[in-house]
Amino acid sequence: MPTYEYVCEKCDHEFEIFQSIKADPLKDCPKCKGKVRRMIGTGAGIIFKGSGFYETDYRSESYKSGAKKESDSKKSSSKSDSKSKSGNKSNSSKSAGKSSSSD
Repeated sequence: MPTYEYVCEKCDHEFEIFQSIKADPLKDCPKCKGKVRRMIGTGAGIIFKGSGFYETDYRSESYKSGAKKESDSKKSSSKSDSKSKSGNKSNSSKSAGKSSSSD
C-alpha cells in the first residue's frame, strides 16, 4: 500500500498514512478536525544508512555467481588472446625466415 502525505489547512499539521490506492482521500485532520489536502509525495526511494553500502550488496546469490562466472570467462579469454597474438608474431617471423632461405 502506498503512503500518502496530508496537510491540514487549519492547523498546518502534516501527517502520513498508509492507504489503498482505491481508498478515498481523507477529509478531516486527526488533530483538529479541519479540512486536509493530500500532498504530492516523492514516492519510495532506496535509503542506505551507514557507511559501506553499495547497490550491488543486495543482489541475489544466483546473480552474483553468474556475474562472477562471466567476469572469470572474460579474464581467461583475454589471456588466451594475448598468448595467441604473441605466438602469431613468432610464427610469422619464422615462416618469413624459412621462405627467404628456401629462395
